Amino acid sequence: MNSTPNANDLIAFLTVARERSFTRAAAKLGVSQSALSHTIRGLEERLGLRLLTRTTRSVAPTEVGERLLSTVGPRFDEIDAELAALTEMRDKPAGSIRITAGEHSATTILWPALERLLPDYPDINVEVVVDNGLTDIVTERYDAGIRLGEQVAKDMVAVRVGPDMRMVVVGAPAYFEKRKKPKTPQDLTDHVCINLRLPTLGGLYAWEFEKGGREMKVRVDGQLTLNSLNLRVKAALAGRGFAYVPEDQVEGHVREGRLVRVLDDWCPPFTGYHLYYPSRRQQTPAFALLVDALRYRKP
Repeated sequence: MNSTPNANDLIAFLTVARERSFTRAAAKLGVSQSALSHTIRGLEERLGLRLLTRTTRSVAPTEVGERLLSTVGPRFDEIDAELAALTEMRDKPAGSIRITAGEHSATTILWPALERLLPDYPDINVEVVVDNGLTDIVTERYDAGIRLGEQVAKDMVAVRVGPDMRMVVVGAPAYFEKRKKPKTPQDLTDHVCINLRLPTLGGLYAWEFEKGGREMKVRVDGQLTLNSLNLRVKAALAGRGFAYVPEDQVEGHVREGRLVRVLDDWCPPFTGYHLYYPSRRQQTPAFALLVDALRYRKP
């Protein structure tokens, strides 16, 4: 009996190990859970090794499984990338691109570029996952991500895709009927504010300010903690406290008098969004088109 695993067996193992779930892996591979479980058991029997630890709630690679995942996984990824590149050597670029971005950058940067690009390239498929955390795009198998320039790891290729930005503190006029405007960031501790919880570390985001080279972070308090930018703006409009949001999301409300800006002298501009991807990534024609569509060009 041949004890050498075939490619399908290894793909089945890699998918389960990465998804940490037979249910998700089976759905991704388009097979039944029982068939997938049978494949994994057969692979383990042929190797004479336990590759996965199974409980009623989770699946995780054993030490041997982790070694197989780290050595074989990247090679299969390279094969997938090469096959995708060969597929795209046609008259029109084709293929799939998977990208992660935060809510604000997905709405203001990524979507406008896709709206321009995709009608002319019907064979390019793009999956966008909106995630405000600092996602590891290599581990999660994304082709690229979008985040602020200061947050991009040094070993990534970074392409600027947006202008400089400003964060602003805004509140509704009704909020000030019984309260004085804050004069310094520390004054915010005496006000009602709308919090944001950081998805990566789980803590509440400390609002960041700078003036004359002096940097300051302030932890604020209030009734609401909202991870949606749109909801934070709505809450501010409803008079539920101060919101700390990108300037472009409230310009119209400020202009029309529905919101009032405070602490403007503590909110300087900073470097905007960048597309980032692994330096070793081989650019397919489809991916190169997306990079060019996103690249920031000063007006």
